[in-house]
Amino acid sequence: MAKVTQSEDAAARFESQGWEATTVDDYHDIAAVIAAWRQPRRTTTASRKRSSRRPKSPAASRRSPARRRATARAARSSPARREGLGLPAEHFYVSGETRAFFEALAGERADAYAAWEKTFEAWREANADLADRLTAALGNAVPTDLSDRIPAFAEGSSAATRASGGEVIQHIAKAVPHLITGSADLFGSTKNYLKGEGDFSAENRTGRNIWFGIREHAMGAICNGIAYDGIFRPSGATFAVFADYLRPSIRLASLAKLPVIYIFTHDSVGVGEDGPTHQPVETVSGLRVIPGLDVIRPADAEEAAGAFTAAMDRTDGPTALILTRQNVPLLSGAAGAEKREGVRRGGYVLVKESAPLEAILLASGSEVQHAAAAAGDLGPGVRVVSIPCMERFDRQGEAYRHEVLPPDCQKRVAIEAGVGGLWWKYVGTAGKVIGIERFGISAPGDTVMEELGMTAANVVETIKSLG
Repeated sequence: MAKVTQSEDAAARFESQGWEATTVDDYHDIAAVIAAWRQPRRTTTASRKRSSRRPKSPAASRRSPARRRATARAARSSPARREGLGLPAEHFYVSGETRAFFEALAGERADAYAAWEKTFEAWREANADLADRLTAALGNAVPTDLSDRIPAFAEGSSAATRASGGEVIQHIAKAVPHLITGSADLFGSTKNYLKGEGDFSAENRTGRNIWFGIREHAMGAICNGIAYDGIFRPSGATFAVFADYLRPSIRLASLAKLPVIYIFTHDSVGVGEDGPTHQPVETVSGLRVIPGLDVIRPADAEEAAGAFTAAMDRTDGPTALILTRQNVPLLSGAAGAEKREGVRRGGYVLVKESAPLEAILLASGSEVQHAAAAAGDLGPGVRVVSIPCMERFDRQGEAYRHEVLPPDCQKRVAIEAGVGGLWWKYVGTAGKVIGIERFGISAPGDTVMEELGMTAANVVETIKSLG
């Protein structure tokens, strides 16, 4: 996939910088690679040339840009120095010629804008449908029945939430024409490619899929720029562990309240054989502490539908969707519509106790299934609460939060395949958190999960340890 975005002549780039470059046609041919490595090299005096340009005396240092800037600041702060430099006494001086130029320019621009408005009104009258779409896009409008336009998922089905999200985004794209999406050259893995919508390029400006290249930082910055422009609703995708590459852009989107949607897949140690470098044990919690960012980690396909629609509904800040690579079952308990509404509120009761409440199990994402299985083993007095989005749940009123987590039930256990520090606010001092406070393991995903305690059996054992 990288060939779509990487067309540079790498050898020519290095040669232009004075390096020698040798091309090996088949990088699997180890003998050819070794032969290329061993071939004679030219010598260079570049390092000596660089060293010769270093300042040779204190006088040279005094002429540095930093020193000149300091001198200029001093001149601005001293009337005598300003006079000596021939500067006027007025600190924010604007010449008469400059004022006259911009006053004339403002008049010209006002006339041009008035002419443009007439042209736009004529276009609006002739293209009512397109005008309505433009107005909706500029207002970040989303159909009020967006969730209803996403079909229910079949009972008994099992799929990775990245795959479920890939289905959901197709329906959303049809309902919201100004939604565009992209990936850091990982469309095959992130599953967010909009089918039949074309690729954006210099030749095709109508394409709704952007190939950002293997450069998450640029992807985040581009999404921010699109959101600032205000017509299109941008989303970009990569693996969760690579979120740190675009963290500055996420932070700015949160600060500026830009409605960017991030699609982060491969969300936990469940990625298995990719190993500790690709298992984001700390990433989800690291995103949750960014002020203004909603982080939604759905448990199954219906929660994934709720996650995407909640992200679309939010227009006052960014949302990060955290999706699995491994399959997760469609959970029983709450109905599909209840799950989608529960995601919108950040947390809800997935499985309600059928006897006096004795204990509460909390989880997000792929670990909700373990909480539900544990509840089945523990008996009818156990409630299962799914918390796909802490930020949304915490914004709910106290009455709703207490309805979901009754204060008088202190026997609580939370489970999530990542560092667990943020879960203590829900379980309290009397409860326990099952998390992963270390880096992962290179092994099949199920094996890693079991080895690190992400199982129903561990939830049962932990809740029993509370007495």
